[in-house]
Amino acid sequence: MAERGLCSRREADAFIERGWVFVDGERVSELGTRVDPAAKITLANEARASQQRQMTILLNKPVGYVSGQPEPGFTPAVTLIQPEAQYRTPDTPLFHPTHLKGLAPAGRLDIDSTGLLVLTQDGRVARQLIGEDSTIDKEYLVRVEGDLLENGLALLNHGLSLDGKPLRPAKVEWLNEDQLRFVLREGKKRQIRRMCELVGLKVVGLKRIRIGAVRLGDLPVGQWRYLREDESF
Repeated sequence: MAERGLCSRREADAFIERGWVFVDGERVSELGTRVDPAAKITLANEARASQQRQMTILLNKPVGYVSGQPEPGFTPAVTLIQPEAQYRTPDTPLFHPTHLKGLAPAGRLDIDSTGLLVLTQDGRVARQLIGEDSTIDKEYLVRVEGDLLENGLALLNHGLSLDGKPLRPAKVEWLNEDQLRFVLREGKKRQIRRMCELVGLKVVGLKRIRIGAVRLGDLPVGQWRYLREDESF
């Protein structure tokens, strides 16, 4: 079910236990049931209603907040998801405390980086953005200093390795004399900073402005909004 994008693995277990899963029209209520790879799997209306209540939030993360698990002495970005920090328009839903339940970041953004961070209750969204087979690209504006190696730009686009593994091809170009634009389809820890170090550059500012088809836009730093119904990654 998770591989087909119907739900997350955790949701699948809950839906099966509630009898909300059908295989070729037959209700399945036992965990671990094996089915033919070609079988048709459908969800009951109750399961779909449950998924529709799951919220996805876009935050413009400031410097100084960790995106993932809390670390001693540091504040997690999820603490910014409060009603007073919501960026509202007339058609956006109101904040409700239940929207914090199970809310988790779908991807990382370093403590000293800013920009678009996605937090979601929806396992399908998390899998889409951070699953091993994810094809969603992410765009960054990166301010640098230092002396780029002669073939440094080519290496940034393709040819570098981190942690003993080759990186996927990237799209990297100069925007001006001290700013690069990166588009990546992976997210290793501090990847852009480490890539730049390998070619003689030091990152002095990093901002994520896009994930897939969703842009940061004019969302103010430290504020958040809900993903709209007409938006998808």
